[in-house]
Amino acid sequence: MLALWLAAAALDPGVAARFAQLALDCVHREYPNKIAHTLNSDRDARPPRELTPAFFGCYDWHSAVHGHWLLARLARLYPEAPFAAKSREALGRSLTAENIQREARYLEGEGRSSFERPYGLAWLLLLAVELREWKSPWAGTLGPLERAAVDRLKQWLPKLSHPVRSGEHSQTAFALGLLLDYARAAGDAPFRALLESKAKAFYLGDRGCPADYEPSGEDFVSPCLAEADVMRRVLPAAEFAPWFDPFLPRVPLRPEAVTDPSDGRLAHLDGLNLSRAWMLESIARAFPSQHARRPQLLWLAQAHREAGLKSVTGEHYAGGHWLGSFAVYLATERGR
Repeated sequence: MLALWLAAAALDPGVAARFAQLALDCVHREYPNKIAHTLNSDRDARPPRELTPAFFGCYDWHSAVHGHWLLARLARLYPEAPFAAKSREALGRSLTAENIQREARYLEGEGRSSFERPYGLAWLLLLAVELREWKSPWAGTLGPLERAAVDRLKQWLPKLSHPVRSGEHSQTAFALGLLLDYARAAGDAPFRALLESKAKAFYLGDRGCPADYEPSGEDFVSPCLAEADVMRRVLPAAEFAPWFDPFLPRVPLRPEAVTDPSDGRLAHLDGLNLSRAWMLESIARAFPSQHARRPQLLWLAQAHREAGLKSVTGEHYAGGHWLGSFAVYLATERGR
């Protein structure tokens, strides 16, 4: 309960209401819509609300998923706030047993083995954690889709021979971090062991991450920081700092500016500021309190936090449909 209170205290209720409204405005807004959809016949040419009836809004499936996570997170933290009732209503409209069963059938459909893998599935499992910790009946309702997602990931990860080091949805490190948080919260020991072993196999021997090459022009997650952020989850505290120093001896990063916030791809850099902020904070706090690099990382985290949160205005749907989720993840310290 103390952790929950601290998470709520970290986010001003007025700002929380603004972030909640961003999700409320999009979780049931069907168009514009960008679907990653494999058609197996003419019968599959259907609108998003019929293909994935729980998560058809917010422009794409993964944004709809973490939009619902945002609503669950804030309704849990601020149960008496005016937006909480609207959030619960929106969640109830989406998370029906029928809708979730149809989502699970869609996920398991022919030719969809890579659907929303790993990014969207990782956020789905974070939603499952939030609902379970909230003791919401929707946690049970989400069960069939949750199990389908875990099964899909358990089949895929042993076959993944190399990590994906992009700064977008395909990145392995960011997803592994969310999935580890899920596996630990869910008490899924075999899944946790698989995730930890893959993280170590992929990253334990890495040295000299080329942070000078970051960011690519459409990144919303730092390849170097996300790798460190998953390794601070995997390594004991006494081993993490000795791993981090040769891995990232310098952190030559600064907050990024978006040249056109109406362009959905370019607006990714606003999300990069937010994700860098929470990763820098989490990495710094994984060090001993007197570690020499801690102050610089916390200073960088604060600079990215301020730049990132300033960008979450909702003025353009290109960013408004998803940046609120990143802002809430940062501001409520979900990943800590």
